[in-house]
Amino acid sequence: MDSLTRRRIILGISACALVPLGLFLRFLPWGLVADLAGGVLYAALIYVVVAFIVPTRSWHTVGAWALGWCVAVELLQLTSLPREAAALFPPSRLILGTGFAAMDLLAYIVGALTAALADRAARRRT
Repeated sequence: MDSLTRRRIILGISACALVPLGLFLRFLPWGLVADLAGGVLYAALIYVVVAFIVPTRSWHTVGAWALGWCVAVELLQLTSLPREAAALFPPSRLILGTGFAAMDLLAYIVGALTAALADRAARRRT
């Protein structure tokens, strides 16, 4: 098995672990803590998805793309589009959210940076 295939398998397994963990935290009654943890995991998941799609890109490029996606989705919440999408298809709320929260931007920075640094460390080991 070549290193690219191995990397994609590891990224796929990571995504499969992040999704249920994020959903679990999303539905806990912990308020702000659960919301921020969910934001961190959302950004980490986006990092993993981007890295899966473009596995040869550097960790900082993938991190920038993941953070850019998260910020764009959060800014989209300043419009009515995510709420309208959630009214038509409720699961879209898990991807697009429904309301802007500036604190989520901090969570996305932490999540993307943590995922990027973990990826960097894993790449150095191999």
